Amino acid sequence: MAVDTQRVEALVRELLIAIGEDPERPGLKRTPQRVAEAYAEFFAGLDQDAGEPLSHPISVSRGPEPETVPSGAVMVRDIAFRSVCEHHLLLFRGVAHIAYLPGEEVVGLGALPKVVDILAARPQVQERLGEQIADTIEHALDARGVLVVLDARHGCVTMRGGRQPDATTVTIAARGELAEPAARAELVALIGGTRS
Repeated sequence: MAVDTQRVEALVRELLIAIGEDPERPGLKRTPQRVAEAYAEFFAGLDQDAGEPLSHPISVSRGPEPETVPSGAVMVRDIAFRSVCEHHLLLFRGVAHIAYLPGEEVVGLGALPKVVDILAARPQVQERLGEQIADTIEHALDARGVLVVLDARHGCVTMRGGRQPDATTVTIAARGELAEPAARAELVALIGGTRS
């Protein structure tokens, strides 16, 4: 289901009236259209399959480099993402760190950020987003273990209520062999480690 931009435009116009503004004021005249275009982008993941970027895995034993069988984790750090909190429809943004223990298959590293982008482009809460990313990777790759750490700054915390502009929220989702804290300790240390 694609975003109905015409309906969003009409609703934003009504919202402007509801807050006491004039939608015909020069500065606001194109606001309904702009918001509709932004929402079409923010929620583009609603009609996308998050597993699709992982649908072309590479066999470890029968692939192009069968002698390089991975024994440890594959990790991609600092994947930038943004999403919209379903509670207040305010943006939250941050970074995702993803690690997985390959089974028989690996995937191109560029596929992992695509999974994050698709799942983040829906009304979300951070806790569920991390769980959905972990589930998608675990099922698509039959991974022995998956770890997803999200670190994000939420508009509902930084701009309203207690207004804590520097506060971030960290969530962890783990599957398989990485579900035990001791098993994922090395990976968590790598997330905060030095970057080259």
